[in-house]
Amino acid sequence: MLADMDRKILRILFNYLSGRRRLPTIHELEIKTGKRKEELLRSLRELEKLQYIEWKDKANLQSIVIIEKWEREEPAIAEARKQQNQPMIKEGNADYWTMY
Repeated sequence: MLADMDRKILRILFNYLSGRRRLPTIHELEIKTGKRKEELLRSLRELEKLQYIEWKDKANLQSIVIIEKWEREEPAIAEARKQQNQPMIKEGNADYWTMY
């Protein structure tokens, strides 16, 4: 599970890339998050460590490649969502006609 700051930065990176076709500068990240450069770099390193982004040239944010744009779900949550998407109506069940 990502920390709030890491999740926020990941969303900002993806939104900039999809909306503006470029990644934000460090100054733009400072404005959007209200955090200092050191905190932002720490979060970016954490995202890289957790393999959400790939960042080869540490001096340039434009070299970041987003590997995953969303936070990964915990296995228990993913299983619960999968079960919720199961159809309520089974073949040959008259409940559909009486309940809906």
